Amino acid sequence: MKGGTNTQLRDKLIQLSQRVAELEPIATERKWAKGELKQSFEELRRSLEVTVHALASAVEMKDPQTAGHQRRVAQLSCAIAKEMGLSDEKMEGIRIAAMVHDVGKMNVPGEILNKSGSLNSMEFGLVKMHPQDGYNMLKQIKFPSPVAEIVLQHHERMDGSGYPKGLKGDDILLEARVLAVADVVEAMSSDRPYRPALGIDKAIEEIRKNKGKLYDPDVVAACLRVCSKEAKSKSVSQKRAGRRGS
Repeated sequence: MKGGTNTQLRDKLIQLSQRVAELEPIATERKWAKGELKQSFEELRRSLEVTVHALASAVEMKDPQTAGHQRRVAQLSCAIAKEMGLSDEKMEGIRIAAMVHDVGKMNVPGEILNKSGSLNSMEFGLVKMHPQDGYNMLKQIKFPSPVAEIVLQHHERMDGSGYPKGLKGDDILLEARVLAVADVVEAMSSDRPYRPALGIDKAIEEIRKNKGKLYDPDVVAACLRVCSKEAKSKSVSQKRAGRRGS
């Protein structure tokens, strides 16, 4: 039943994205001014967004112990992209890809996703298929950015040690390099079935130590600035709350 629901969500995304793609080229300034297409176009955009969120929620139902992970990765990815000065188009592609980057895990058995101990080589092999499975699910959807490719590449690493293609350096999409860093930082900072949260300090240590080797150095630098700003903002808020409470 769940598999059928997921297929329906994917098919709806394909239909909505195709309709959006059809409307965009004919939405001239004159027609926008008259409002002949704007309302329909915006309604389609909203429907597309709602369906993306529904697909993200379907992943969380399969893997409830990491609920909120994709949303938090999307928030951090967008903050990094903004810090780097990336275009609105790239930021939107990163946001959508981050929201569904683990969609391929719907093909991984739940007992593996929720296993409390270490995975054996066969189990880890199944987990490593999720970027390719996610790409296969998303490739027919006409997103305005290469969302499917970003999802496919989000576990690739700068030195070629990642998966599924073993891509290196600039062969990896910049958007995927942003997503990779945000994914690692959020995952290490959160609880997992096989371990408690390691904390933001350990996550920062990981990306700093492997800057240029596993992770894009410009992305890491931007992420460190984002984390520093968030820490300062949190500290200021806590001080203000302390003064109010005294």
